[in-house]
Amino acid sequence: MKSEIIEAFHQIVKEKNIDKELLSEIIENTILSIIKKKYGTTDNFDIFVSMDKGEIEIYQYKTIVEEVTDEATEIDLETARVVEPDLELGDEYVEVINPLSFGRRLVTAAKQNLNQKIRDAEKEIVFDEFKNRIGEIIIGDIRQLNKNELFLNIDRIEVVLPKSEQIYNERYRRGEHIRAVIKDVVRTNRGPEIIVSRGSVDFLVRLFEIEVPEIYDGIIEIKSVAREAGDRTKIAVYSNDKRIDAVGACVGMKGIRIQSIVKELNNEKIDIINWNAEPEIFIMRALSPAKPVKVLVDTEAVKAVAVIPDDQISLAIGKGGQNKRLASKLTGFEIDTIKESEYHELISIERENEIDLTEVDGLAPSVLNKLHAEGLETVQDVLDSGYDNLIKIPGIADKTATKILETLNNLK
Repeated sequence: MKSEIIEAFHQIVKEKNIDKELLSEIIENTILSIIKKKYGTTDNFDIFVSMDKGEIEIYQYKTIVEEVTDEATEIDLETARVVEPDLELGDEYVEVINPLSFGRRLVTAAKQNLNQKIRDAEKEIVFDEFKNRIGEIIIGDIRQLNKNELFLNIDRIEVVLPKSEQIYNERYRRGEHIRAVIKDVVRTNRGPEIIVSRGSVDFLVRLFEIEVPEIYDGIIEIKSVAREAGDRTKIAVYSNDKRIDAVGACVGMKGIRIQSIVKELNNEKIDIINWNAEPEIFIMRALSPAKPVKVLVDTEAVKAVAVIPDDQISLAIGKGGQNKRLASKLTGFEIDTIKESEYHELISIERENEIDLTEVDGLAPSVLNKLHAEGLETVQDVLDSGYDNLIKIPGIADKTATKILETLNNLK
């Protein structure tokens, strides 16, 4: 028995990718809502939906009684025997319900309910599909450009590229094909919102996986990435196969692989370096193109000082501090830079201050013994102690303390 509801259903889902079982469930629930409105209960009803035939069957189960008190659940013996003469009191009677008997008003309401449920189901299917595709690169046509976002069409599905996820120095045109990575899918009142990105680290990583088969296969690992979209990226790679050069594989023959990625990213500069487990070596490489003389690392504080040749200090820092900033992000260390000349000057001063007191002329042996007794062994120890602490040492009076400090300060 083909019903108006089924016909309406076929019109709505004609070109929609909705699972038959799900659609059958939607129709059953819609019919049950009509039954609930008309009879006040659905407990004694069964519904069978044939998606292939476009038919629905509704069965109402009633108990045969002498006197009917509830027409929704009971039927008298005389009426029941018109259909089945062998029935007796207490037997179950099955009545087939014509959907059209519900009346036009209820059928119309059911159509609207069905339409809404199908739209909701379609939104849920889109949400689930794209939620499972987060991290995947897609190609879309630019449909609309706004100040803070642009909209792409992907297989008739609209996705959004927010300004914050764009490459700031790119210019987009309506109808243009662009690639982006699916970053997130969120539920909104209007349905699922699919957010894509060109400015994220994930987009760059996916491009490397596409262009460098060794990365996709796991032979080469991307250990860390620091990116300022549109300007510069630093990427640290590591080869699990000693026979394969990680940087060389990423660059490709005559640079063909990296050139393809750079072109996709609107000529963004990309520094590829070999990752190393030793922080000093890793930080040295991360500061490329500058070549530090040495790197001093404090692993507990996660800080480092890079000693840079004087003529390379601006190279190490980069325009607006970008090179140093990206190197810090890449390595996870807070990196400070110092000129080589300044470093040597500091070391020289440090060495002077570390002179043993026994090497200083002008200090009497008795004074030395008193200082050593207080644990003061070097020039710096005494200078750090200061006048107030010196005069507290037994045997060292005001004049002696003053003379000691003058002698040591004159060493500078």
